[in-house]
Amino acid sequence: MKLAGIAAAALVPMLMFAVNASAAPQTITYKLRASAAGQSSDFTLDQGVDASAPATVAPNGSVAVTIDPAPNKIPAEAGGRQVREIKGLALKLPVPANSTFQSASLSGGSGLGGTPTVALQGNDVVLNVPGPIKGGADFELPTVTINLQAGGAGTITTKLGGTSYDAPGLTFTAVVTVIGFPVNAAANGYPDPSPVLTTTTIG
Repeated sequence: MKLAGIAAAALVPMLMFAVNASAAPQTITYKLRASAAGQSSDFTLDQGVDASAPATVAPNGSVAVTIDPAPNKIPAEAGGRQVREIKGLALKLPVPANSTFQSASLSGGSGLGGTPTVALQGNDVVLNVPGPIKGGADFELPTVTINLQAGGAGTITTKLGGTSYDAPGLTFTAVVTVIGFPVNAAANGYPDPSPVLTTTTIG
């Protein structure tokens, strides 16, 4: 039997895991679809998030939105198979309506296996974590601060990115062991439901 066939058979039960987040003001549930060796598997991932922004801002004023993910943990195994690592994680944070992006910065974070970066890509602020984050390891994504300029009127509502598997807001690659060989499973996901993180009224 070819390795690809064994991997396909093993990955479906193996990837049906949920990563539990620690307590936080909001727990976001991502629906994810992982694909490898011609097969896909759907699962969920929970991530705690604390977010803050001013309640009001003057027209054309400055707004700083802070998004602080809670600590989390990569499972050491799933479906009886070793999870070697998670790598290439990208988290999208859309620039809200009624605002203009000015800058973004990172602070904190731990156990990430590499240096995270943040940058504007299209209409999304994207947090990239190259990893690798080893299976069984604790980690914490860095706090993201997004500096915006308010528009003339309305509200500035912050949410997480992603609306479907085909338009994901969270992507990463899980490297799992199948008959002693590493297999890459690419995962795409979106928050469901997607709650409002912050609201700032202009005026």
